[in-house]
Amino acid sequence: MTVTIYGLGCRSTKKASKWMIHNQVPFVERNMMEEPLTVGELQELLRMTTDGTDDIISKRSLPYRTLDIDFDKLSLIELLEIVHQHPRLLKSPLIVDNKKLQVGYNEDEIQQFLPRKIRKRRWLQWKMEHLYPSEG
Repeated sequence: MTVTIYGLGCRSTKKASKWMIHNQVPFVERNMMEEPLTVGELQELLRMTTDGTDDIISKRSLPYRTLDIDFDKLSLIELLEIVHQHPRLLKSPLIVDNKKLQVGYNEDEIQQFLPRKIRKRRWLQWKMEHLYPSEG
């Protein structure tokens, strides 16, 4: 299964890409400034969120602060059209596979994109090291 990293060329996106390479996780990277997400792609991402647009839209971003728009009064389609036109409204990176979405780079959370058998092996290794430390 291939992971997709949607990013804005920021430090967090670069960290996520390096992590994928280091852990040999197949991925593709897409710069959202060069190729903005379509309204349909944004809808697919929203299906994976817990809190909808609050999970993926950055209220600290420059476009959010400078666009003279009351985002709360927009319909979902209107909002997604604006996000399509202004990709910097999105948090970065958005890391996605068929079932999971991670917003931003987090060293612990990104582990979810490892294949299950590798996660299990790492967990068992951690358990042995921490619960049964060698004496010496």
